[in-house]
Amino acid sequence: MGLRDTSESGMIFAPTNNRRMQLRVSERLLVMLFGDLLSVMLAVLAALAVWAYVGEIPYSAGFIASQGIWFVVLGILWAVLGYANGYYEFAIAANLWASLQRLILITLQLFVIYVFVFFLSEPETLPRLFILYYAFFSFFLLLFWRIFNPALIGWASAPRRVLIVGTDWAATTIIKILKAYATPAYQVVGVISETVTEQTHVGDVEIMGASHDLLDVIQSHNISELVITSTRELPGELFQAVMDAYEHGTVITPMPILYERVTERVPVEHVGDNWAVVLPINGTSVFNPYPFLKRLLDILMSLVGLLVFGLLFPFIALAIYLDSPGSIFYSQIRVGLNGKPFRIYKLRSMTPNAEKKTGAVFAQAGDKRVTKVGAIMRKSRLDELPQLWNVLRGDMSLIGPRPERPEHVKRLQDNIPFYRTRHIVRPGLSGWAQVRYGYGANDDDALVKLQYDLYYIRHQSLLMDFSILVRTVGKVLRLSGQ
Repeated sequence: MGLRDTSESGMIFAPTNNRRMQLRVSERLLVMLFGDLLSVMLAVLAALAVWAYVGEIPYSAGFIASQGIWFVVLGILWAVLGYANGYYEFAIAANLWASLQRLILITLQLFVIYVFVFFLSEPETLPRLFILYYAFFSFFLLLFWRIFNPALIGWASAPRRVLIVGTDWAATTIIKILKAYATPAYQVVGVISETVTEQTHVGDVEIMGASHDLLDVIQSHNISELVITSTRELPGELFQAVMDAYEHGTVITPMPILYERVTERVPVEHVGDNWAVVLPINGTSVFNPYPFLKRLLDILMSLVGLLVFGLLFPFIALAIYLDSPGSIFYSQIRVGLNGKPFRIYKLRSMTPNAEKKTGAVFAQAGDKRVTKVGAIMRKSRLDELPQLWNVLRGDMSLIGPRPERPEHVKRLQDNIPFYRTRHIVRPGLSGWAQVRYGYGANDDDALVKLQYDLYYIRHQSLLMDFSILVRTVGKVLRLSGQ
């Protein structure tokens, strides 16, 4: 793009900056997590106080220390349930009503888990009403934190004032994305055109000038960040203006990098021929333990999963047959690692010969071919359990892009840039696209899911795999599969 990239994130930072510091999206979410965990700790303290009062126990440092396990258990459980329910997705965190809904759901799940463990435990092992005290205090403390964000008052709460450089469709896209996903963190002030133009607006954002006006606009409107939409070389005058802004302390961010950071997707249709932004950030290395550990976990967890499936199978098979007589299993050819086809196995959730008349088509929401038992299996993802055999064989991994059918792959590779990139890793039983997006019913959905899949490929790690696994469990508990 003509600008020197000096950081792993793809952003260019000026050596000096006289403007007040502001938090990025990832930093805001980290502060939110810290505040949530602090609220959980305070809720535990308050619940212990009520427990001591009701039980006529001295509320002392010794009593609190003796119950210290609750700080650890409830803190970890909160973080797991929070991630499982997408509580730290920026679009959710930025919306108070959506956050409230998730908070209610997480509180209910916590209560159900505690009750389940309580009745499995030996009598008198766990306090009976402690979880009610904790649920009450944690709900209102967390709600207070999310409404007022005490740690984000003042300099930290100020949005990053953004100036878009470019007037093409990429500019329109990033403006829409920032307004839809990151309104509390980013304020789009205006647009700078690459050349003098009669155009006055990009969408509803004003064009404030051309290259020669850039520095004046930055200074007069207190701009903290420039977003460059072009993925090619900048014209000489504009490049010089951008460098002047850099020297005055303005952060420079390529549009694909900001798009990725805010949405956790890779904008494949907006990167032109800039193929570097769709490849894994860290590449491959013989010294990287991740592939070995990932495969080891795949084997261990698939063995455990197959054992559980074996115990459930007689009951599931009977329900499938009574609802819709026919075969219990269903198989298809899918495209796997490096484009190699393999056979995938599922429990049959549709009527026999469902595609006899239509051929290979995407399943739709409310698909009439799905049986009653099949609908339940799809929502709980029970129909996917036989694929644990594919995981054990090495055709698939627990986590990765979902494998697609060859008929769809050929068409999608012709129509969607970089689609074949998703085949450089093993397909998965669940993936980033599955926990972040709904069921794909057409090629437009396939494009969005590819954006999520490429984000996973670029950032894959054991921590991200664990996050996806936890979120998958959350979707299963909510019966939100399709």
